Amino acid sequence: MTQTATTATTSTRLNSSNRAKTKIRVTPKRTAAASTSTHTDLAAKIEENSATIGVIGLGYVGLPLAHALHRGGLAAIGFDVDQRKIDAIAAKENYLRHLGDDMVIDLADSDRFEATSDFEKLGECDVIIIAVPTPLGRHQEPDLSYITDTAERIGRTLRAGQLVILESTTYPRTTRDEMLPVMMANAPAAAKNLVVGEDLFVAFSPEREDPGRKDHSTSSIPKLVGGLEANSTSLAAAVYRKGIAEVVEVGSAEIAESAKLLENIFRAVNIALVNEMKTVLTEMDIDVWEVVRAASTKPFGFMPFYPGPGLGGHCIPIDPFYLTWKAKEVGCTTRFIELAGQVNTAMPEYVIDRCAAALNEHSKPIKGSKILVLGLAYKPDVDDTRESPSFELIKILEDRGALVEYSDPHIAETPRVRKHDLRMKSIELTPANIKDFDCVLVATNHAAFDYATIAANARLVVDTRDAMREFHDELGDRLVLA
Repeated sequence: MTQTATTATTSTRLNSSNRAKTKIRVTPKRTAAASTSTHTDLAAKIEENSATIGVIGLGYVGLPLAHALHRGGLAAIGFDVDQRKIDAIAAKENYLRHLGDDMVIDLADSDRFEATSDFEKLGECDVIIIAVPTPLGRHQEPDLSYITDTAERIGRTLRAGQLVILESTTYPRTTRDEMLPVMMANAPAAAKNLVVGEDLFVAFSPEREDPGRKDHSTSSIPKLVGGLEANSTSLAAAVYRKGIAEVVEVGSAEIAESAKLLENIFRAVNIALVNEMKTVLTEMDIDVWEVVRAASTKPFGFMPFYPGPGLGGHCIPIDPFYLTWKAKEVGCTTRFIELAGQVNTAMPEYVIDRCAAALNEHSKPIKGSKILVLGLAYKPDVDDTRESPSFELIKILEDRGALVEYSDPHIAETPRVRKHDLRMKSIELTPANIKDFDCVLVATNHAAFDYATIAANARLVVDTRDAMREFHDELGDRLVLA
């Protein structure tokens, strides 16, 4: 089945006046005082594998994390509002196809794992990990509704001796100033006066998933952990060490939150740089992919990034805007980051301009031309469509009057996403189908595509991924790089 984003039933955020009415006590950071009995008891439960872990959000982050901690010996309960995911796990079918079925079979067959949409069971969990989406709103503003809705649910069953860890990418101080006050505001009377660091523990640990990656998994990617104070940090680190090889403790939740943003902004800025280089070098008739490969021969001081038709995935197109928005609150501007965002978001229009010019060279207007977009996923060999530039490419082509189809062996039909509801189905990539189109636009370089067949049968290929490299001579003026 197709992956769908975890959704929330309400959209509630405390304003500053509401937060001010919620009394929250946090013990001093890095206190040298002896651990409280609550801290000691929870630490012993984690060490002895008698703690129950709750993972909220069984998507690209939550499901493999639940599996890693379960393999480490902990009992786990997976929570999601999407009943289709719960049913798929019960049927031993993985809705995240790049992970294979073994993961859900392992979980479904275990008496130490349960998948449920019953959030009342959060009270049974000693540790609760939040892995829900943090998208952008209509005006590129952070949408924390999934976090705050989840915090409300946790608050209703909150009790002493629980550790709550946020993994969703967000701006600094979200854990302390947004999530924690909502939890406490919705807590039962008996939990209203819990002290963070003594009775209740709260931390942030950024997810670092890269769907489809073969050289790393959840268990092998180093895990950053920062608590609201020292006891929360140590407990969260102990949990993750059950299923992850390397855990790195940092000084605070804010450091962990900021580190995640830096990781993704670093990539966004460098991708923008090479995308801008592409537009310049293309005008000079210089192959940017060869330039990047040439620069990559330097063994120090350079890291290769590659151009594309736009940014996709949950992190790179979204996370920089979380910092730029928060920066305004403290009177700062982020000109460098915002410029990178402008360059990257302009790429789909650039690609379609190149496509239109190529069609014009073949005496075809873009209006009325039949165009086949190859790849709906945002990256090769996965079924992940989050923020995929392919949706924008298709929309721009349709707006310009083109007749558009797509082919993707991993995605049978277009899911409804944040800005688009295309309602299209993938077509089979056959020689006859390829010949029927005026242009084939390579948006995602899936290994499953038969590029030799494309080269032999396409009237025109616009390649945004350097997928047709070995067929340059065969294609000749039928190939345009974009």
